Amino acid sequence: MFKKSGVLLYLFLVLLILSTFYTCPVVSSASSSVYIVPVKGEIDPGWGHFLERSLEEAEAVGAVAVVLEFDTPGGYIDTAQKAGELLSDFCAPIYAYVKPRALSAGAYLALCTDGIYMAPGAMIGAAEPRILGSEVTDEKLVSAWEAEMRGAAEKQGKDPRLAAAMVRREIEIEDLVSGEELLTLTAAQAESLGFSDGTVSDIYELLGIIGQEDAETVRLSPSGWEKLSGWLIKPAVATIILSLAFIFLILEVLTAGFGIAGLLSILCFGLYFGGHFFAGVSGWPAIFLFLLGIVLLLVEAFIPGFGIFGLGGLVSVFAAILLSAASAEAGLRMLFISIVVSIVAGYLAFKYFQRKGVLRRFILYEAATREEGYSSSADYSHLAGKRGKSITPLRPAGIAEIEGSRLDVVSEGTYIPAGVEIEVIKVEGRRIVVRSKQ
Repeated sequence: MFKKSGVLLYLFLVLLILSTFYTCPVVSSASSSVYIVPVKGEIDPGWGHFLERSLEEAEAVGAVAVVLEFDTPGGYIDTAQKAGELLSDFCAPIYAYVKPRALSAGAYLALCTDGIYMAPGAMIGAAEPRILGSEVTDEKLVSAWEAEMRGAAEKQGKDPRLAAAMVRREIEIEDLVSGEELLTLTAAQAESLGFSDGTVSDIYELLGIIGQEDAETVRLSPSGWEKLSGWLIKPAVATIILSLAFIFLILEVLTAGFGIAGLLSILCFGLYFGGHFFAGVSGWPAIFLFLLGIVLLLVEAFIPGFGIFGLGGLVSVFAAILLSAASAEAGLRMLFISIVVSIVAGYLAFKYFQRKGVLRRFILYEAATREEGYSSSADYSHLAGKRGKSITPLRPAGIAEIEGSRLDVVSEGTYIPAGVEIEVIKVEGRRIVVRSKQ
């Protein structure tokens, strides 16, 4: 009975912990509700799932409008493109409220709405595509992204040159931006150029402008899991998790048995693949490849040498990591950095364990050399010609006492009874041959 109660208590605690990662949606029964969806922080696949859930909920209750509240430095281009499709397919009007910034992918999403409103001092622009914070990517991607920005601006009735200047540094607009910098507009500039539809102090002033001052506002927020999955797939975080997974794996190999290092390695790999899976970046093929790689490596562990199973296992694990990444380039970079870091950490851990003597419980360091008096077998050559007495009958093997030591001996072929004086006539390694002296 106690065990059953303990199991039920354990399940209750697990469900309680899991419930903290879920934010229950606030469903309004009012037909004149306006949903406010924050675009805060980086625009990543986790936020993309949140937007999709928010729009489905707003559509289910018949919301009259949705307001995206921007405070973002940008994010993933592919996530922004998918989000733009969701916005264009939504049945009710969607408005952008920039407070205080909508940069890069945020500027694109603002252009995908039905109107842009900005708070005093807010800014929008700087939409140059980059990969992992590095320099500008290739011309093919820049050109495609410029076309996306131009198209979104034209659809909203905005000047496409302004959108293009946010993407390319070389585009010059007189009295606004030189040919050496990206275009970023303040709220006043955007309004004067017609890039924004107005400057408002808060959401409620915006609602008054769009004729929804009496509407009920419903403010949504991402669930705990949506926040966690978005955080886990950030390149820096994912690289750290991968590095820890490989480091714990090396530590597990250096110690006997399966212990805490192995569990931590599994946990880190689970966080990496789980975060990318639930954020929608990767799918089942990546997880299948990873599990296949683990199985092949386990098979290799029971086969002498490093062969096809070990090589196939490593290839499967590395391929799974690359498939799970947001892009092949990002995956290669994360994999390279994590491998280098884990190798260095593994070497330092080996040296530390060696110095502390931890590895001496598992590895033999001392060598038993002949110079130090050790031999792989006992040397009985000095017994040649010595005499002793048979302790047991020799038929032909038996035991004899020679110079005070009981030794295994064999006669030269004849039967020798116990208690008979014998003489060692030959020694061949550990084989001592004797004959009777009677």
